[in-house]
Amino acid sequence: MARRVVVALLAPVTWTPPGIDPVAWRTALAEDVVDLLATLNEVDTAVAVTPADRWLAEAVIWPGTIVHEVPEPTPNAVLAALSTAAGQAPTAGGGPPDDGHPQAAVIAGDAPDVPGLIVGKLLRPLTTRPVALAPAEGAAPGLLGVAARLPVPGWLPALDLDTAVPAAVRSAAPRPGELAVTPGWHRLRGPADLARLDPGLGGWENTRALLSGTGRPG
Repeated sequence: MARRVVVALLAPVTWTPPGIDPVAWRTALAEDVVDLLATLNEVDTAVAVTPADRWLAEAVIWPGTIVHEVPEPTPNAVLAALSTAAGQAPTAGGGPPDDGHPQAAVIAGDAPDVPGLIVGKLLRPLTTRPVALAPAEGAAPGLLGVAARLPVPGWLPALDLDTAVPAAVRSAAPRPGELAVTPGWHRLRGPADLARLDPGLGGWENTRALLSGTGRPG
């Protein structure tokens, strides 16, 4: 077992391009993120969903992928579930038990073309700091992902990937140096974000297929 786990948080999406079925869009985004995480080295991967979205996890996971059911689609709920799995906290609605990981990252499920290097940079500061954040690029606030040592420090506030900003989290830390801010990446939350997609990047086949009108990878 790797010391680190990266979890795709498959929260409800806030926007769908005109002319595309919302369920197909959400599924394509989730599948591309899960496929990207499956290629990462030296980490375990998992998926987190609310019970109502278990169907989505089952549609996109690879065989053997652990699915954590969480009471709400937030990084805090996922990190609590992971701590529960590691036997480090009281039961808080986590999914099936695993052997536990001392470090974890939670990645938004609507960043289909995020490079593995960005995920790696989010995890790297955990060797010296308890929490790291990767901002979501673009005009809107929010985060691409959160990484933390487990169990998470008590000062970590409740986080919403769509609204949280690093400055507010840093103000909650006992010392500014407790939080690392790593390079960000865009998420697909509105029309302007489509322009940030780079056709030259590998991956994101399912999202690419929907946007091209083919409706399937290839």
